[in-house]
This record gives sequence, C-alpha cells and structure tokens, in this order.
Amino acid sequence: MDLLPLMRRRRGAPLDGEHAKSATAAAPQWKLIWWRYRRHRLAMFSTAVIGALVFVAVFAEFVAPTAPGDYSAEHTHAPPQTLHFVDTTDGFDLGLYVYGYDSTRNEETLAREYTVDESDKIPVGFFVEGRPYEMWGLFSADRHLIGTQDPDERMYLLGADRNGRDMLSRIVYGTRVSLSIGLVGVALAFLLGVVLGGISGYFGGRVDTAIQRVIEFTMSIPTIPLWMGLSAAVPREWGPLQTYFAITVILSLIGWTDLARVVRGRFLSLREEDFVLAARLDGCGRTRIIGRHMLPSFTSHIVASLTLAIPLMILAETSLSFLGLGLQPPVVSWGVLMQEAQNIHSIANAPWTLLPGVAVTVTVLVLNFAGDGIRDSADPYQ
Repeated sequence: MDLLPLMRRRRGAPLDGEHAKSATAAAPQWKLIWWRYRRHRLAMFSTAVIGALVFVAVFAEFVAPTAPGDYSAEHTHAPPQTLHFVDTTDGFDLGLYVYGYDSTRNEETLAREYTVDESDKIPVGFFVEGRPYEMWGLFSADRHLIGTQDPDERMYLLGADRNGRDMLSRIVYGTRVSLSIGLVGVALAFLLGVVLGGISGYFGGRVDTAIQRVIEFTMSIPTIPLWMGLSAAVPREWGPLQTYFAITVILSLIGWTDLARVVRGRFLSLREEDFVLAARLDGCGRTRIIGRHMLPSFTSHIVASLTLAIPLMILAETSLSFLGLGLQPPVVSWGVLMQEAQNIHSIANAPWTLLPGVAVTVTVLVLNFAGDGIRDSADPYQ
C-alpha cells in the first residue's frame, strides 16, 4: 500500500494530480458533496450564520439579556443604546458600558422623549448574573451571555417596545419559535411528501391518479385564503402550546405537495432502472426497495429541497402571525413582534420595533444561499 498520499494528507500537503484523481474516485458521495460545498464561499458563510441562529434558538435563555416579558413603564419606546468599549472621559479605561437615558414628556404630543445622559455610565459584561431561568426545564441558571453588571439596571441595545420590553431579548426568544416551526413543519411536510409521492410514483395506476388529484386540488386553492380559513378554525381558548402545534400542522398540510410531485417524478424514472430490477429478482420487498435502493439515489436532491422549503415555512408563520391569524401573545415569535409594530407611531417614532423583519430577511436569505450551495454540490453533472 502506498502510504505517501496518506502521509501528505495527514500533514495537510496537497495531493498531486494522479493521487487526487484516485482519491476522488474512491471517495463516497457525501464526501464529494462536501468537497464541492466548501468551495462555495457564500454557502459556507450562510452555514456559519445558520449555526449561530441555531445556537441562539437552543440557548435563548442564556443569550437573551432579560426575559421577554420584563417591562418598564419608564422606558416605553426607548431608543437603542450604543455599546462603548473604551472610556476616555476620566483617563483611559477599557471596559463595556452604555450611557443611561434622560426622559421627558412632550407637553404637546405627550410622547416620551429621550436624551443620552453621559454622566450615567452603566457597566456591561459577559457571563453576568441576571434573572434566573430554567434551561430546557432540566436545571436552573442565572448567567447571561451579555447584560448589565448590576441586575437592577436596564440595557436596551436594540431599543424597547411600547411596553418597555427589551427588543433584543424578544427577538432572541422569537428565533426559537420561528425556527422550530420551520424545522418541525418541514419535517412533517417531508414525511407526507416522501410517503405519498413515493407510493404514487412506485405503484402508479389508480393509486397514482388518486394521489395526484388530491395534490392538484390542494395546489389549486389560493394559499392565503386557505391559511386564513384553517387558522380561523383553531379555537381561541387554546393555550400557546396547542396553538403552536396547530399552526405547525396547518403549514405542513399545505407544504407537502411540491415535494410529493418531485418524489413521484424521481420514482417514475427510477422504478425501471436495472438496480431496481436486480433488487426485485433478489427477492427484496417493496419497502426495502423503496427505502434502501430508490430513496438513497436522490437523497441529495431531497436535502436541497428541504433546505429551500424551511424559509417558506418561516415566512408562512410570520405572515399568519402578522395578520393576527397565527400565534398570539404571550407567545414570542418574529411574526408576533412584527404584528405588534404595525402602527403609525412605531413606524414613525420607533423604527427599531421593525427589526424582527430584518431577522426574517437574513434568515430566509442564508437558508436560500445554503440550499443553493447544497443543490449545486449535489449535482452529479457539476
């Protein structure tokens, strides 16, 4: 065995042309996809952003400076504070801090107006002690990634809403709900699409005709009226958790048709291939042929389709909540936050309340970029 290529590989040295070709020929499919994917710089950057979003969603209690429901009547629509790193007012001092507010009530408009009070310096730190919370319901903790060193002080890096609640904390908690709805909804849609699309394409005949008519009927209904009708059927007395699962199921029942069409087309083209005929002659059952032979042959295409479907689920939940038909307070999601900001006062005097829309835009973009990278990397003709 020639150990030179392995030694070069272990030291990080590039392989020459002959050894590179042999390594490519012997590499499994997932490794070839990864080698192509990591050359896609935009997709790699998007993957890093997606990883950060997942971290924020999983550890929302730790990342958020405060709880999403903490309010202060003295800081309604408080503007964002600037985070300072160096203090030069009294010598040269390194450290994080923000300046406090001076607020007055406008006698004509009765709106609260804020000015920066440079004499009030509020120290800020990482891994500070703050409001206690339950992490995943398993253990209690009181450490936050960033916050004021004095738990009684308040900090609004992204401003406050009409009730004086920290927008940064609410966006962080909304990340968990919006992303989880996208992932859970896509998982349910994936299950329906693969099962029904696979049955339709593999068996054909009357089964195929019946499933295709159901798909065509579902796709012919306008999406927004269908969302509105199904969401209106959710009882208003249901709790936040029940409403959450109801919205997820509604989005899944609508989003499975495109994937089912794709899977059906692939099954129609694969069921006459030689490897499927060989599996039949070898005595394999239908379930084994579908699960072990046909599905793995276009797994990469399914993964790319799922990656591109997650943004649609997030946009659907945001749209429903924005229209008042989806999740409702006290649940915190990006759509709920945008619904609370749909008034003239917020748009004119507190534009930072629209920042959840920026979070939705960034998330949709990075998920689409990552999906494009997976699709290009998984293309065998690249």
